[in-house]
Amino acid sequence: MSLSHFIATRLHGSTNKRSFSHMIMRIATASVALSVAVMIVASSMINGFKKEISQKIFDFWGHIQITDAFTSHALESTPILNDPALIDSLLEIASIYYDLPLKIFGLQVAESTTRQTSGGVKHAYPYIQYPGILSTNEDMEGLLLKGLAEDLPIDFFERYLEEGRPIDGKKADKDRPLVISRMTARRMKLSLGDAVRIHFITDGKPVPRRFAITGIYKTGLSEYDQKVAFVNMDQLQQVLGWEPDQIGGIEVVLDDIEDLDILDAYIYQEILPPDQYTQTIRQRATSIFDWLDLQNTNEALILTLMLIVCIINMITALLILILERVHMIGVLKALGSDNWQIRKIFIEQAAQIMLKGLLIGNALGISLCLLQKKFEFIKLREEDYYLAVAPIDLNFWLILAINTGTLLISVVFLVFPSYFVSRISPTKAIRFS
Repeated sequence: MSLSHFIATRLHGSTNKRSFSHMIMRIATASVALSVAVMIVASSMINGFKKEISQKIFDFWGHIQITDAFTSHALESTPILNDPALIDSLLEIASIYYDLPLKIFGLQVAESTTRQTSGGVKHAYPYIQYPGILSTNEDMEGLLLKGLAEDLPIDFFERYLEEGRPIDGKKADKDRPLVISRMTARRMKLSLGDAVRIHFITDGKPVPRRFAITGIYKTGLSEYDQKVAFVNMDQLQQVLGWEPDQIGGIEVVLDDIEDLDILDAYIYQEILPPDQYTQTIRQRATSIFDWLDLQNTNEALILTLMLIVCIINMITALLILILERVHMIGVLKALGSDNWQIRKIFIEQAAQIMLKGLLIGNALGISLCLLQKKFEFIKLREEDYYLAVAPIDLNFWLILAINTGTLLISVVFLVFPSYFVSRISPTKAIRFS
């Protein structure tokens, strides 16, 4: 054990509880704890928010959509061939290697470095989407009908179906099942089992079809809930006059969203025929993802402000600790200790205060997150935030990064005020007592 560590530990444990410095140490500890707790709660809530909203959008549209290259409008459906070999090729895509320039802090240090994606393709399934007008005896509403096939993953309906049964994609279903949103059901005054008509416009002529409402879903994404409904894909094939092997496109779901751009380029260049095109969900829902990316700025701002508060309080505490121990500093200098040895005493004492604050802050922050996750006491306006409650995404590595970064950055900043020790004269310090 070094002399500086020994003295710092003794000073930390022997401070008079009625002294001014003890009060300052408690304030500094509370400041660190509060800052860390706020950083953990804010980061967990923002990341949970981004994760939940992104997942809802992915459940609607997948990560990548493959369509005909000459489709000129998002609502148009130009058929492509439902090629099982193509879907099998997509499903066989696992982790791939790719080259990117090596950059450090935004500066390119090497022309290229080989990297590997975290995963590949998880699901790939055909779909058709086409607009229609839902009508009842009292009202009518424009909808975007999404036709689903049998091989659709059922994750969407498991998460969001509130009543009834999901679309199973089976052909020749006499009921012509229709799943609408809770928002549409309320607006049109519809419930399970009700029969409705949907009018399609093909070749300039109206084509009416009778459907039965077999399910009601709710995601909270108002701009999708108010216009999207689900039917069996063969119903839209009949309306459009397509053959059974013709589809509107293929939706691709990835293992990891971080691989989106790389796998999109790989699929387009290596897998697809020349007459087909890919569009990522970020390109399709640009405004929502720009809004979600803005949350990164909010997170960085909160973390920076909390870190500044922590550093200012620790610097104040360190200076007060030095001033209270001026006589001790003079004695140590008279006995031959150099400035750096004495400075380390106070830096270590400040670090011990920080470690105590970090432990309390972690306990407080993680507890608040777990309580919110279990009891959901922070409510949100779903119309504004797409979620009914504030979501929490506790990430061990993020919490570790917050703790490590706070400790290291604060200690680095504490080195500068510790220079005050070098300005203390031994003779004046001893006389000062």
